[in-house]
Amino acid sequence: MMNAVEVHDHARKLYVAHGGKALAEATEMARRYARNGDKGLAEDWRRIQAALKELIGPSVS
Repeated sequence: MMNAVEVHDHARKLYVAHGGKALAEATEMARRYARNGDKGLAEDWRRIQAALKELIGPSVS
């Protein structure tokens, strides 16, 4: 399981690489690992999702 610093670092790198698609990518990875029964990696990706939501901030309407 990743520590908090690793999660936020991975989220930042994912956002830099994928921009607005980063959250969708993290969501897909979490689903994929959960479906394959890898609970540890699925939880890491859920934490990355949360970090991305924090990084991106609320949507502006």
